[in-house]
Amino acid sequence: MANGGGGGGGSSGGGGGGGGSSLRMSSNIHANHLSLDASSSSSSSSSSSSSSSSSSSSVHEPKMDALIIPVTMEVPCDSRGQRMWWAFLASSMVTFFGGLFIILLWRTLKYLWTVCCHCGGKTKEAQKINNGSSQADGTLKPADEKEEAVAAEVGWMTSVKDWAGVMISAQTLTGRVLVVLVFALSIGALVIYFIDSSNPIESCQNFYKDFTLQIDMAFNVFFLLYFGLRFIAANDKLWFWLEVNSVVDFFTVPPVFVSVYLNRSWLGLRFLRALRLIQFSEILQFLNILKTSNSIKLVNLLSIFISTWLTAAGFIHLVENSGDPWENFQNNQALTYWECVYLLMVTMSTVGYGDVYAKTTLGRLFMVFFILGGLAMFASYVPEIIELIGNRKKYGGSYSAVSGRKHIVVCGHITLESVSNFLKDFLHKDRDDVNVEIVFLHNISPNLELEALFKRHFTQVEFYQGSVLNPHDLARVKIESADACLILANKYCADPDAEDASNIMRVISIKNYHPKIRIITQMLQYHNKAHLLNIPSWNWKEGDDAICLAELKLGFIAQSCLAQGLSTMLANLFSMRSFIKIEEDTWQKYYLEGVSNEMYTEYLSSAFVGLSFPTVCELCFVKLKLLMIAIEYKSANRESRILINPGNHLKIQEGTLGFFIASDAKEVKRAFFYCKACHDDITDPKRIKKCGCKRPKMSIYRRMRRACCFDCGRSERDCSCMSGRVRGNVDTLERAFPLSSVSVNDCSTSFRAFEDEQPSTLSPKKKQRNGGMRNSPGSSPKLMRHDPLLIPGNDQIDNMDSNVKKYDSTGMFHWCAPKEIEKVILTRSEAAMTVLSGHVVVCIFGDVSSALIGLRNLVMPLRASNFHYHELKHIVFVGSIEYLKREWETLHNFPKVSILPGTPLSRADLRAVNINLCDMCVILSANQNNIDDTSLQDKECILASLNIKSMQFDDSIGVLQANSQGFTPPGMDRSSPDNSPVHGMLRQPSITTGVNIPIITELVNDTNVQFLDQDDDDDPDTELYLTQPFACGTAFAVSVLDSLMSATYFNDNILTLIRTLVTGGATPELEALIAEENALRGGYSTPQTLANRDRCRVAQLALLDGPFADLGDGGCYGDLFCKALKTYNMLCFGIYRLRDAHLSTPSQCTKRYVITNPPYEFELVPTDLIFCLMQFDHNAGQSRASLSHSSHSSQSSSKKSSSVHSIPSTANRQNRPKSRESRDKQKYVQEERL
Repeated sequence: MANGGGGGGGSSGGGGGGGGSSLRMSSNIHANHLSLDASSSSSSSSSSSSSSSSSSSSVHEPKMDALIIPVTMEVPCDSRGQRMWWAFLASSMVTFFGGLFIILLWRTLKYLWTVCCHCGGKTKEAQKINNGSSQADGTLKPADEKEEAVAAEVGWMTSVKDWAGVMISAQTLTGRVLVVLVFALSIGALVIYFIDSSNPIESCQNFYKDFTLQIDMAFNVFFLLYFGLRFIAANDKLWFWLEVNSVVDFFTVPPVFVSVYLNRSWLGLRFLRALRLIQFSEILQFLNILKTSNSIKLVNLLSIFISTWLTAAGFIHLVENSGDPWENFQNNQALTYWECVYLLMVTMSTVGYGDVYAKTTLGRLFMVFFILGGLAMFASYVPEIIELIGNRKKYGGSYSAVSGRKHIVVCGHITLESVSNFLKDFLHKDRDDVNVEIVFLHNISPNLELEALFKRHFTQVEFYQGSVLNPHDLARVKIESADACLILANKYCADPDAEDASNIMRVISIKNYHPKIRIITQMLQYHNKAHLLNIPSWNWKEGDDAICLAELKLGFIAQSCLAQGLSTMLANLFSMRSFIKIEEDTWQKYYLEGVSNEMYTEYLSSAFVGLSFPTVCELCFVKLKLLMIAIEYKSANRESRILINPGNHLKIQEGTLGFFIASDAKEVKRAFFYCKACHDDITDPKRIKKCGCKRPKMSIYRRMRRACCFDCGRSERDCSCMSGRVRGNVDTLERAFPLSSVSVNDCSTSFRAFEDEQPSTLSPKKKQRNGGMRNSPGSSPKLMRHDPLLIPGNDQIDNMDSNVKKYDSTGMFHWCAPKEIEKVILTRSEAAMTVLSGHVVVCIFGDVSSALIGLRNLVMPLRASNFHYHELKHIVFVGSIEYLKREWETLHNFPKVSILPGTPLSRADLRAVNINLCDMCVILSANQNNIDDTSLQDKECILASLNIKSMQFDDSIGVLQANSQGFTPPGMDRSSPDNSPVHGMLRQPSITTGVNIPIITELVNDTNVQFLDQDDDDDPDTELYLTQPFACGTAFAVSVLDSLMSATYFNDNILTLIRTLVTGGATPELEALIAEENALRGGYSTPQTLANRDRCRVAQLALLDGPFADLGDGGCYGDLFCKALKTYNMLCFGIYRLRDAHLSTPSQCTKRYVITNPPYEFELVPTDLIFCLMQFDHNAGQSRASLSHSSHSSQSSSKKSSSVHSIPSTANRQNRPKSRESRDKQKYVQEERL
């Protein structure tokens, strides 16, 4: 028995020795982490003093090994070195399976209870059916009370469950903080595991002295509380118990409490905390960091891959450093955690270098299964992760606003052509320092060429990939802090309406995100502008603008019908062009000098206050070398409007904004710095700079007195034209004339009349002149002409007396009752018998499927009300009747319009409409954008232009006289002189070749301009504005309108001025009216509507004849400018000169080119035509009105007459009777008085 016991003891001792041997091996491995002293070994040896000498010797051998047992001085561990890993593992297993057992037991009991209650309920129901008395009220009350108690109990449980669910679902701020905190603490616990992994798997530690164990304990207490919340909120407790996060808690939380109890630590399964990384994507979504699907997917893949990798590495680290239990843990090997991470990576990637491998059976068995799943995960996850990272948007960042620097957002049609044109004009050196950063936003990444363009302007340009329809992308480009948003349109798209709809949706998206942002957008079709008015936050008064390319393009062409070459001049004015100096005396030299001029705005100096507009305009041109063409006038109610060449009745106010034509912005500053005291004697305008004079604002009385003294030519001290009575009646004058076109300064021109007459009465003569209307007591007779409430002239009196609608409801355009298209259609024979001369021929290519051009925008400027009815040019459309029927709905309210069904390529059709006698031939095409090849987009227009130029004609004058009694076309009253061409250029007596016919051709592709003129030497790579057809005004391309985007951004008044000049008077109110009905509405003539006729218009002034003939031969342009301005209130701003006028030898070429704003000393030639802004002539309608029902003889004579701005032929000028000259002089005198 003793031996048996001894054997048992020996066996036990052997077991202990085996355990000690295992510990020694482990301790030897980690000897560098431990330090033990001799006192430890002595206490260990004294504890076994009762042993025999043999056993004592056996214990003496491990005495050296005891130095490396993983124990500490403070806490005496098991002297035999026995491991306690099973206690840690058992705590987790008991917790997991015990809870699982309880849940299953609860479900089983609940199921049995439910079944029993269900059977009992059926028995009770059967009894109730058998016993009818059971349905009485007395028997039901206890049941109701029981149901109420159950409902109360269920409600309490539900509220607690809902509260717990809210706490863990991140629906509230507290819940989000809790979820993020749990994840952060899980990562913290994982970091503690990484630190402890450098220690032995199992070691003795004192909880009160081990700082990492204390932190880990605090973390796990929090995890336990969070586990309780999750358990309460779970609907299915069994499924919750088997969740990954629950399993992680089972194998990480209980071992910590066991560790505190046993004063020893086991690394164990704490690596499972790495599985919490799977929730990393959810946390980032809670924090609104991840918003796109690609980023969420990328983080999901990375978190799953990394968490699986780290968890598997932790398991290999555990089993390899512990060994196999059935081998008494003797086959372990020393591997650090990061070596295990490396091992798993080379295993998943199937590389397997063999330098590190698993030795334990558990480790190898795990690797067999892991390599299957790991290889599959590596092969699927890694390529997808690389693809997502590789496909990450290169331009997917966010814009960082620079303090003190504005930025704009440009979106829409972003291509190399559109961006290069925009940047070239926006960043032009002639502008002041452009401290604006340009942010492009487009959903397609730029190609290499566009990317290179961005890199060349990297200091001022940034590109981001995204869409303005996505609020997230709008936030990336900081649209809320942007100065403006510019939307570019695709001018060459096949479906203009679809392109406009896209841009309108962009506007809606941007305005929905930030209603206060200023938007400038390009629109292709005029009728689509109406949709912008439906956007609540769209406000043109706050700077929102829509640049309609069709409206402006056709408006430019229409103005060329009135003054050929004007389209080129206006296009050059709002485009930034660098000055190109040419020494040779060629036409290009003078043309390029004008091209360098642009349109600018600047506030006028207070030195100009009180002066009339012509006076200030002359002073600016002569002294400051600036051309002022318009001002922004503010009325008494602070409403502002732009007045172009308003005339001498308007005086300059304080703070008036002027519109100037100059070569750069620095020159325009002279108008702001000018001081009469300092700069009056300066001859060099470059010396006009800011002076130190203080110019206080003058009172109303002083400004009126100064203006009055300026008119009478005396000083303020000597002038007595303003008495005290006048001064006392200043307020009366202000109340009498609260009109937008009349300022207080206007009254200074008539104070002498004010003092001479009684305020309340008018002489009979003045009553007659003012139409017998009653005037206000404080009114001035000389102001009557400018008062919109009065009727200036008998012509307007006649218009008011006749109850016929002659103008639209705004009074801006001539109007007639809607006409059926059949009534204006001409056959070829009818057209050939019609006397058509001085008309406009519009050759249009289009069919049923073509996109609408919007011909209304071409007709409206030609039907402006500042022309008298007899001055309107007849318009003849030549084209497909199917296409014109689609356009007719917008044209049927305009007078003097005819249609010849046919084709512009038919010479018979062209001869039928007397194209050789027309004032202008316009060639348009609606089929241009349907062709992919850019070189063929303009083929129809080019063929039509060449076809016309190659035509030959007989003497047209005789033909015209022979057909004078011919057929009258529908809508054209030939018995009146209204059809005579009085305001166009009177050409040579006859045109025998088509080359001399004035033509303007619309082009889509700029490079196709080289095909229009066969005799020019333009290089195919030459820019459009440098080509001869464009310089001569015979070609126009929509690309020149790209410059309007940047011009409008820097000054929104520029677009208003261009639109006023080009459209003939289109206003936002008119656009709103057209948006309602898509047609002009007729209106009766009233004083208010008739006053709208009194506005400027563009014309061409001839130097061959008339009052300026003496300046035509060698005179100076400056003298002409001053004479026209002083005498007739006509503002000259350019010359249309023959191309070969500079040659000493005569030339047969009739081509002309444009010279913009020539200098004062520029020499004139007799053949020059002068571009001018002339006032509306009220008396021109009186003489014509008296001829409206005259005989044919009076009609013939009226056709031979010419107006101020017409050029009669040489023969007619020589044979003109003297009485005719006297009539002309009398007419000019009348204009001067007006």
